[in-house]
Amino acid sequence: MTRHAATNGNSASTQIAAGVAPPHSLEAEQAVLGAILLSDKGLYAVAFEERLDASHFYRERHGQIFDAMRALHAAAEPVDVLTVADQLARTGKLQAIGGRAAVDELTGGVPGLGALRRYARIVRDLAQTRALLAATYEIQARVLNNPGAGDELLEYAEAQIFALNQAERAKRDIALDDAVAAELKRIEAASRSDRDVLGMTSGLKTLDSVTGGWHPANLIVLAGRPGMGKSSVALNFASHVAFVEQQPVLFCSIEMSTSETVQRYLSTETNIPTDRLRGGDVTDRDWPKLLQASARAHEARFRLLDDPSVTPTQLRAQARAISVREGGLGLIVVDYLQLMRPDAPSGNRVEDVSSISRALKLLARELHCPVIALSQLSRAVEQRTDRRPLLSDLRESGGIESDADQVLMLYRDDYYDDESPRVGEIDILIRKNRHGRLAELPYGWQPQRMRVLPLATA
Repeated sequence: MTRHAATNGNSASTQIAAGVAPPHSLEAEQAVLGAILLSDKGLYAVAFEERLDASHFYRERHGQIFDAMRALHAAAEPVDVLTVADQLARTGKLQAIGGRAAVDELTGGVPGLGALRRYARIVRDLAQTRALLAATYEIQARVLNNPGAGDELLEYAEAQIFALNQAERAKRDIALDDAVAAELKRIEAASRSDRDVLGMTSGLKTLDSVTGGWHPANLIVLAGRPGMGKSSVALNFASHVAFVEQQPVLFCSIEMSTSETVQRYLSTETNIPTDRLRGGDVTDRDWPKLLQASARAHEARFRLLDDPSVTPTQLRAQARAISVREGGLGLIVVDYLQLMRPDAPSGNRVEDVSSISRALKLLARELHCPVIALSQLSRAVEQRTDRRPLLSDLRESGGIESDADQVLMLYRDDYYDDESPRVGEIDILIRKNRHGRLAELPYGWQPQRMRVLPLATA
């Protein structure tokens, strides 16, 4: 990435000395804008987490384009070449920035969507450098014009640098009225939506009605004892997001091999029990179902990561690569949290698990998509008369409970009692819900076909 002087299109206010342009990078500015036009999911990270605003752009028209993007985002409207050009036209700025062609050409030659935040930091850092350079020129001019006024000049210089620092710090917060206005626009857009649930749905309507769906940046912990059905329930959720919501999914299977995961997918799709698929016990009637499931899988954007030694950093790199390729991710599933290797083992298991859960929460925020992390429960649950799990049963919990936006726990009465009147049922217990109420929801459970479904259709 080169940092150079532009030969045209510069804002006059940034011309510090005759014939010399201050530090800037048009390539970084174009990369930021082009990447957002290709995938507007990165706009939140750039504008609010990297604190980039229009004044940071050296080329004035780039700042105007970024302002248009921010206005569309605040109105909960999509951000792409057509909508940005239309927003600029409505505000009378389209011709001034070079017309629709100037917006369209930004998408050409974007180095990579995965480095968007890095480009934003380059743009912001160079803007700060220009501001500092401008301040030093003003200080130098004051010194040359007022020789001998040492104390006064020192005070002036300190005031200039302090003001510069305060101005940059002021960009890190937002006025309440601005935040309220932005939220009201989001609420208005949500009210016009024809979706009952605005978040990513699970395929279980009663669960979605309580949680409101899974929203970008959410970390959802799905916990249960071994054999309770965690992996199968998570696969049900992931399949719904991929096939019904038609969003890209990354399923990171640390416990099961790819073959085992695929067997469960095929069983869910075809109603052929997994033990028959595992042993190759299929009939001529089964093959059309299997081929249909194969064809459906071909249409889905569903990626499997089979790595028993994956670390949070490795998962992040893989997820970012897929997000760039797919234009974003709808859901990431990690099966399961306690089996993931920490990036830097501390020797303390609770601290290691806490660092992993925190890394998964940060991954959800960075990629602006929900992450479902499966988790084991401790044996303590089986030492009580009432074996319905509680938050305190999270194994090696550490920071899991605090990092999670939702904690869902699975309970099957027939898991503990073969003569239970609730054979073929599974409860999803919502033990933590940062944005809603708690609940205990009963569903049907088909263990041979690895399916969870409403009781009425079980």
